[in-house]
Amino acid sequence: MDDELHERVREVIAGVPAGKVSTYGDIAAISGAPSPRLVGRILAEDGHDLPWHRILRADGTPAPHLLHEQLELLRTEGVLADGQRVDMKTYRWQTEPDPETEGGLW
Repeated sequence: MDDELHERVREVIAGVPAGKVSTYGDIAAISGAPSPRLVGRILAEDGHDLPWHRILRADGTPAPHLLHEQLELLRTEGVLADGQRVDMKTYRWQTEPDPETEGGLW
């Protein structure tokens, strides 16, 4: 992975506003990353200063090892879960792709 892609992924994640969530797949699509797993890897290795808690699985659930912490952080931003799942229809961040950046942000 090149540094430019790494920074683009970080930039997209940083752009997810408080009170909204996105998926690993959404972030991959917006940033041009080849897979949602790469987004997860970037968050795991270099996401400590990002709003990592706003990134969920496609079904609206956090990763099991982050479940309680992630849902608590989201709750403080007004994102409420039904059990262990966030309603993606209600809280999903919608962005318009930028055709100049291969589907990028804004």
